[in-house]
Amino acid sequence: MSTTTTPSQPDLAQNPGAPNVSQDTKLGEKSGASDDTKTTANTEEEHPQILKSREDQTYVVLVPYADDDDRLVVKEGSTCSWLQNQETISKERIRKRIEPWLTALCQSEHLSLLVGSGLTHAVHWMAAKKGLPGMSKADFGNSKLAERIASEAKRSAKAAKRSEGNFEDEIRVANELIRGLEIMGNTCDKASPPLDELRKRRNLVLKNFAESILQGEAGIAEAEEDERERAFNYLVTFLMSFASRSGTRDRLHIFTTNYDRLIEAGADAAGLHLLDRFVGALAPVFRSLRLDLDIHYNPPGIRGEPRYLEGVARFTKLHGSVDWVDASGAIRKIGLPFGAKDVASFLNAPGLSGEDIKRLMIYPNAAKDKETAGYPYVDLFRDLAASCCRPNHTLFTYGYSFGDDHINRVIEDMLTIPSTHLVIIAHGDPLKRIMGFYDSVGRPAQVSLMIGDRLGDLTQLVDWYLPKPAIDRTTFRMADLLKARFGTSPTESPHEASARVDGAGSDDDKGTA
Repeated sequence: MSTTTTPSQPDLAQNPGAPNVSQDTKLGEKSGASDDTKTTANTEEEHPQILKSREDQTYVVLVPYADDDDRLVVKEGSTCSWLQNQETISKERIRKRIEPWLTALCQSEHLSLLVGSGLTHAVHWMAAKKGLPGMSKADFGNSKLAERIASEAKRSAKAAKRSEGNFEDEIRVANELIRGLEIMGNTCDKASPPLDELRKRRNLVLKNFAESILQGEAGIAEAEEDERERAFNYLVTFLMSFASRSGTRDRLHIFTTNYDRLIEAGADAAGLHLLDRFVGALAPVFRSLRLDLDIHYNPPGIRGEPRYLEGVARFTKLHGSVDWVDASGAIRKIGLPFGAKDVASFLNAPGLSGEDIKRLMIYPNAAKDKETAGYPYVDLFRDLAASCCRPNHTLFTYGYSFGDDHINRVIEDMLTIPSTHLVIIAHGDPLKRIMGFYDSVGRPAQVSLMIGDRLGDLTQLVDWYLPKPAIDRTTFRMADLLKARFGTSPTESPHEASARVDGAGSDDDKGTA
């Protein structure tokens, strides 16, 4: 497998509509070195393969072995307890080490999956053969107010340990500035002209932002049929690898920071029921109630013994969604098709009259009053904390760059519980946020790492490392049978097991003699 970087899963900010051109350019520049000057060390610096699983005390850094794309070797200076010095390792051997570990973690009593923009980038690239449409920088004009918005966005980004302000930072600062000007407008008429202009520009920025999200959806929906089907097959397999849990275990809880509906589309294709806080059919409304609603069924011929329905997962969109609208104080989900051309035309409906793009619930939203500004995000993040911060819980993250302090704090609190575990899977870590979080949290025994294009690429992950995407009790029975008969696992043949047992017996005999 080639080590050349593709834009399939750049480890960007959580928002799939955020600008990604500069990031892709940086990655492209790094991978553009000539063959004459490219060395193994340089290749590792561009695409580090970081692996930590099972009993590893620290992570292992792997690099390509010479010109063999299918084998890796431990980087000089890195240590590995399960590899000899300069011993190469194949994909098959890595699978034998990772797949059983991930399978065991997926059978934890409580399981959650946190998905960032990396998943959307991967599926879009697989279907459309190009990156997500980029979002131009927010344009608030050339006034002093625009300069202050850019300056404050940059300052707040640095406070959050990010290199520069992103699109969301600018919208948030603009909303805060608009609110301040509204207060000043009560006593200062001069504030009105810049306030009106700033509102118009803010609304235009939000409109362009929403359309860029829909363009990403459309790129997948309108792709060539074969490529689109292949991309959705990988998406379905990815989701079902986590969601295939027996009815006796707690439901998988999927969290995402994305505004698009890719996970919803994948769940529909997989026949996976998603339980969220919305209630209703025509225009579902968001509810704050914390009842653990679920889906049960009555087996044929058995009355009074309902059982949990398989293929059900809980779902929370932490930053809102492109199809959520604040309508008269209630958060409603509108019937916006996947990959629609725009949002505005679907707001022209009874019950939504008077609503416009500024009421779209994409974080940070443009709501005026403090109560609405904290709602529904307070409830959504409460769900994240309630799901993660409990004993015997495992959290998988995929395509999440650890750029959200609110989420990071919840994960840090989760790791204070000794029986919890965190599995970080990413295509790369160009901004060093993931490894910075790993170093700062100081709990290596509770963290597993799979970082790099050989480990975190969606196709590699699904084909080689994730658990089987089905509840296959036959496999479990076969494992128990092999263990009882030969003391082995399904990956070890009975002949190998017999030879191992016979060899052990002869040693014992010699020792006895």
